[in-house]
Amino acid sequence: MNLLRILTIAGAMVIASGAIQAADIAAGKKQHQQNCLSCHGSEVYTREDRRVQSRKGLSAQVQRCQLSLNLNWFDDEVENTAEYLNREYYHFNK
Repeated sequence: MNLLRILTIAGAMVIASGAIQAADIAAGKKQHQQNCLSCHGSEVYTREDRRVQSRKGLSAQVQRCQLSLNLNWFDDEVENTAEYLNREYYHFNK
């Protein structure tokens, strides 16, 4: 197998793995409704002095919340919820 073919296959695998790991917004919305709204409403996301100031910070905050609630979410579940919140409320660039 020549080098160009190997690089093409490797590139396709990277692209495919990125697509697989894309956030599931519907799952994030469901997780949010089932877990987050029991502690607070959407005012936490929309107030002027909100704690979260970046997309990375949003993921970290979702991780802290799920740990404090002992939800035992996998990383993709944290990211699903963070991306749902980002699209719905925060609108950070990645």
